[in-house]
Amino acid sequence: MQVIADALNISKNSVSQALSGKDGVSEETRQLIIQTAKRFGYTYAQPYKNKADGPLRSIALLASEYAFSQRSFFGEIYLAIERECSKHGLTMHIQPVDSTMCSELTLPPILQNESVQGILILSHISNDYINKVLETGIPTVLIDHHHPRIQTDCVLTNNRFGSFEAVQYLICLGCRSIGFVGNISFSPSYYERLQGYLWALEDAMLPVEPKWILNDIAEDAGKIIERLSGMEAQPDAWFCANDALGFLLTSSLQQLGLRIPDEISICSFDNGQLSQITIPATTTVDIDLKNYGKRALEQLLWRMNHQAEPFMEILLPTKLIVRHSTRAPQ
Repeated sequence: MQVIADALNISKNSVSQALSGKDGVSEETRQLIIQTAKRFGYTYAQPYKNKADGPLRSIALLASEYAFSQRSFFGEIYLAIERECSKHGLTMHIQPVDSTMCSELTLPPILQNESVQGILILSHISNDYINKVLETGIPTVLIDHHHPRIQTDCVLTNNRFGSFEAVQYLICLGCRSIGFVGNISFSPSYYERLQGYLWALEDAMLPVEPKWILNDIAEDAGKIIERLSGMEAQPDAWFCANDALGFLLTSSLQQLGLRIPDEISICSFDNGQLSQITIPATTTVDIDLKNYGKRALEQLLWRMNHQAEPFMEILLPTKLIVRHSTRAPQ
C-alpha cells in the first residue's frame, strides 16, 4: 500500500480505504488506485458486497463427499459449527462437493448467486477448487487445510508440536528407535506430523532410520502387514499419523506374533474412536474438535468485518492422551 501511495502521491490510508471498499475516497481516485495495484502486480482481498437487501445471516459449509463421510472426526467439527451458528442466529447451508464439481471447477448455485455471507471449507477439496471459491470474494475460512497457493484464513491443528510431544514421550520412556507410519501425500497434516516426528528425533540426537519411515503407505491392512513382514527387525515404537493407522498397525504386529506394548509401543494421532476400541487402547494425541468448530466460526465472523486485514493461520493446541499401548521397552 505504501508503494502505491508513493506512486500516486497520496496517503497510505487512502489506498487502504480504496482497496477495502470503504468510503473516504472519490470513485475516480478509487479506480486509479485499483489500476495502479494491478499495474504493479499486487493482489488484495476484494471487498464483498451482499446482493440481497439488508444483512444476510447465513453461511455455507463446503466439504468433499469423503470428508462428510468421516463422521468420527469431521462430523464432530460440523456439529460444533452447527451449534455455534445457532448461538449467533446464523443459518448454515451444507454443500458437498463431488468429484465432477471438483474437476470441472463448478461452484454450487448458493455461491454463484452470492446468497451467503461467509464460507467455511472443511478439510481438503483441491487447491484449484478452493481458489475458485475465493474468486467469489465471499469471506472464507479453511478448516484443517492450508497451502502456500491459497490466500485465506485457516484454522489448523498444531500438528508439528503435537507430534513432537508424542515422540518425545516415547523417547522419555526409553525408546531409542521409533518408526513413522502415514501417507504424507494424502494430507498436509500428515506431512506436518512427519516433521514433528523428525524434529523430536533431532532434538534428542537420535538417528533417523529411513527403513522405519513408511511415509507412502495406505490405510490398508494387507499392505501394512506386507511391509512389516519384510522387515528384519522392528523399532522400539511406532508413531502413526492417525488412529486408523494405529489400529491397523497394532493388528498387523499382533498377527506377526508381537506383543503390544511389551515388545513394541504404539502412539497415534486424533483421539478418535478407533484409538479407544483398539486392544490395547492406543496412546494418542487429542484434538479439541468442538473448539475447532467454535474457533473457525469466530474467525469467519471476524473476517466479514475486517476484509482488508492480513490473512491468518490459527494453530489449535493438542494434548497427549496416555493409554495402554505404550511402555518402557524391555
